[in-house]
Amino acid sequence: MPVPMARDDRQIRPAGATRFAGIRARLEAAAPARGFPAFAYEFLLFGFKQGWACLFGALMLALLLATHLWWPPQAPVARYDVLTVAALLIQLGMLAFRLESWEEAKVILAFHIVGTAMELFKTAHGSWEYREAGVLRIGDVPLFSGFMYAAVGSYLARVWRIFDFRFSHYPSRRATVALAVAIYVNFFAHHWLPDIRLGLFAATALLYRRTWVHFRPFRTYRRMPLLLGFLLVALFIWFAENIGTWAHAWSYPHQKAAWTMVPIGKLGAWYLLMIISFVLVERVHGAGSRDSRT
Repeated sequence: MPVPMARDDRQIRPAGATRFAGIRARLEAAAPARGFPAFAYEFLLFGFKQGWACLFGALMLALLLATHLWWPPQAPVARYDVLTVAALLIQLGMLAFRLESWEEAKVILAFHIVGTAMELFKTAHGSWEYREAGVLRIGDVPLFSGFMYAAVGSYLARVWRIFDFRFSHYPSRRATVALAVAIYVNFFAHHWLPDIRLGLFAATALLYRRTWVHFRPFRTYRRMPLLLGFLLVALFIWFAENIGTWAHAWSYPHQKAAWTMVPIGKLGAWYLLMIISFVLVERVHGAGSRDSRT
């Protein structure tokens, strides 16, 4: 199977690209010595790109921790409202300074809507709760919660562009959309109907079993099974969720008396959420981000 070739600088830095595109092009133009220096440079560049892709999510986690540790309970403005306004300002700032593209902003908006709808339903059924007061909320759901889902969408949209994703043996769009819809519906329907989560795991494995993601940390494309990529990102989100619950941004029923770690079983839910997230982002990037399926 042929590995996709890197594009030239004109393709890497198209008109309207983010400010980071120029920085990335300069870093990729470096010429480290062969052997270990080249390997070390690629490894460090990989970490730098991943950190940049996580920018929105990292800032949100920093806000959760900072407000938990230092925001006074007697302050005239509720902590949850501060989080909502700060998240919105971060989003506007990233657009104003061209740290994020408008296409990525559309992804974040879609995730905010999808995530808020899920939050309204899940909190109403006692799956988790937001204990603090605030004005900027819909029912029991503070508006900053949608930005937590948006952070996932922001990461996927940015990492897709920064690493110039290509795919081999990618399944049909119709099939991936059908799977994503089934996963989303099951998040709601399992409260009344049988939980088909195991069947959805099997469908995911069957659909993506031959799919590889090709990504370019430096000059050469590397590849990994897409299913493994889903798992790694879901694991990262699970760690972030533990930080969020420790910071009392939200709480699960078992955390009412005292904080304990989020059960590892939640990793499965995040894994399935990754499928929804990935399909939404693929809709934005379009078929041009696919390689041939041969």
